[in-house]
Amino acid sequence: MTNRRTTSHHRIALIPGDGIGTEVIPAARRVLDTVAARHGLGFSYETFDWSCERYVSLGAMMPDDGLDRLRGHDAILLGAVGYPGVPDHVSLWGLLIPIRRGFQQYVNLRPIRVFEGVPSPLRDAAPGDVDLVVVRENVEGEYGEIGGRLGRGLPEEMAVQEAVFTRKGVTRVLDYAFSLAERRGRHLTSATKSNGIVHTMPFWDELVAERATAHPEVAWDQEHIDALAAKFVLDPRRFDVVVASNLFGDILSDLAAAVAGSIGIAPAANLNPERDFPSMFEPVHGSAPDIAGRGIANPLGAIWSAAMMLDHLGHPEAAAHVTDAIATVLAKTPVRTPDLGGTATTAEFTEALIDLL
Repeated sequence: MTNRRTTSHHRIALIPGDGIGTEVIPAARRVLDTVAARHGLGFSYETFDWSCERYVSLGAMMPDDGLDRLRGHDAILLGAVGYPGVPDHVSLWGLLIPIRRGFQQYVNLRPIRVFEGVPSPLRDAAPGDVDLVVVRENVEGEYGEIGGRLGRGLPEEMAVQEAVFTRKGVTRVLDYAFSLAERRGRHLTSATKSNGIVHTMPFWDELVAERATAHPEVAWDQEHIDALAAKFVLDPRRFDVVVASNLFGDILSDLAAAVAGSIGIAPAANLNPERDFPSMFEPVHGSAPDIAGRGIANPLGAIWSAAMMLDHLGHPEAAAHVTDAIATVLAKTPVRTPDLGGTATTAEFTEALIDLL
């Protein structure tokens, strides 16, 4: 393993994937190259055709040496994975999960903002009011591999799925979340369900209380996941940093993106905070096969993910340049892709953003 240090030139692995992923990744690359020229940065790219199309042709989402081929890159920018005819568990466990786990990307980071010009479906969620981050544990928890199926097709058929929570795995994501809260609003909310899940969730709660003592400047509370989901809708303004297990974080972050007005603009980062391995950045919107190939996909999720990549690589000014341009194009121009109520193509929207950069 090699520790990745801040430099001005970076090797980026591009995995466009499926559907609109092949349309939004080129848009994000154009934005990266534009901001690189302004900030004295350099990027070299290597594109990988790992996708459901590859699975149909060759029987695997990526080659056996896929992780070795990615290992030397500084970061990975992923478009989307999934297509009709290929089961979701095949595409997920054939590409995303091996990368996340093989590279110890144990923090899934999902920022949520209500931008001016993108109205929230909630009447009281005004721009500037909602600005939170969901920190999701990303490599263990409920999405474990332990379990199986017995008696397939028989009346007594059963399925067993085991959740795995380790002290190391929970502690490190909690420390990341508390440290993030120290840099933000100094408030953390932990998602739990210890009144109904009698082993893993009490263990999670105990570790939250334990790690809180190392971060005395952060006020914290905990909410049962059902009540927390309701409060995300009723009063999302109250939240700053929300930390959750793999399953709970997955659900909460998508809900929060919808609260912010569009899952089409939501970004995500799969982080290896120690930088022993490359981290991976991806929009949340999925492959959207219903609009793929029409040139109307919203590129903002991929572009915002690229901005998160810039920040992770040690270039916060360049990252802020991109996110400020996103805010400006939404607030000050009428340019919108169809998912936001407009008629702009992916290329037209990207060009408007680049003009601001």
